[in-house]
Amino acid sequence: MVLENDLALAFFDKYPVNKGHLLIIPKRHVEQYFDLSAEERSAIDRLLFEGKRMLDEQFAPDGYNIGMNCGEEAGQTIFHVHVHLIPRYKGDMEEPRGGVRGVIPDKQKY
Repeated sequence: MVLENDLALAFFDKYPVNKGHLLIIPKRHVEQYFDLSAEERSAIDRLLFEGKRMLDEQFAPDGYNIGMNCGEEAGQTIFHVHVHLIPRYKGDMEEPRGGVRGVIPDKQKY
């Protein structure tokens, strides 16, 4: 665990997409983002911003992707809400345009 508040915590992803990849989760077991309380969403949001500041200092990324998978058909495999904060670095992929749209590769470029 690298960051924590009353309702959420953040830690480095065990299988990072990029150096500094963080996961932010609620402390209470909740499967879906849409079932979080307003207070839990706020706590997660605060850790997103704290995490960004920390990653800016430690890794100096050029950008970020923020994402979550909500439901099995959306790719969720761990059924506890978790938000990915993924640092992006110039050159980490040939054509980053379209960002998170790449979850469906044919839709990334438009």
